[in-house]
Amino acid sequence: MIKIITIVALFICSLASAQTQYEQGMTKALELWNQGKTAESTALFERIAAVEKDNWLPNYYIALMNSTAAIGLKDKDKMIAMVNKAQNALDVELIKTPNNPELFVVQALINTVWIVFDPMTNGQKLSPKTMELYEKAIALAPENPRVVLSKAEFEIGAASFWGTDTKPMCDEVKRSIVLFEKQKLATPFSPKWGRERADALLKNCK
Repeated sequence: MIKIITIVALFICSLASAQTQYEQGMTKALELWNQGKTAESTALFERIAAVEKDNWLPNYYIALMNSTAAIGLKDKDKMIAMVNKAQNALDVELIKTPNNPELFVVQALINTVWIVFDPMTNGQKLSPKTMELYEKAIALAPENPRVVLSKAEFEIGAASFWGTDTKPMCDEVKRSIVLFEKQKLATPFSPKWGRERADALLKNCK
């Protein structure tokens, strides 16, 4: 009996230790990202993803931070390398959870990087696919603030290009801010970004 209790206790301790290591790793990786150290953060997230194979968040953050860092880069080779790293990480999770709206937002962001890089070549090809992603995401998670905000921002870009009214999209940006205030995180490391971007967009709307 004592032997069984000892084994159970050791098992529980090992689980607690593993959880602590995961939390420490995720916290450190996010800190590195906030410091602008994309390469170092990516490397740490990759190590976490190799262990946490059933957890979509490490690869999600790899895709998110590399795609955001790639937007507007003048160095073509660096941009392509970052976008490819983002896409590869995202593809792993899209296979596991093909109906995750947070993943759809990042896929749309990757598409946007390509559109910004070469609008003449990629705009016509990727813009409809990107809107389709946002429509799927909004159908799955109409109250997700990142989905609402990202869709509105993409539509504002298109409306500005074509010279059409942006008021409906600005109203959606306002709605996203309300949703950001109400959002509840499933885990301490669940996506929560976007509020500052929403505030900046709303200022431009005015």
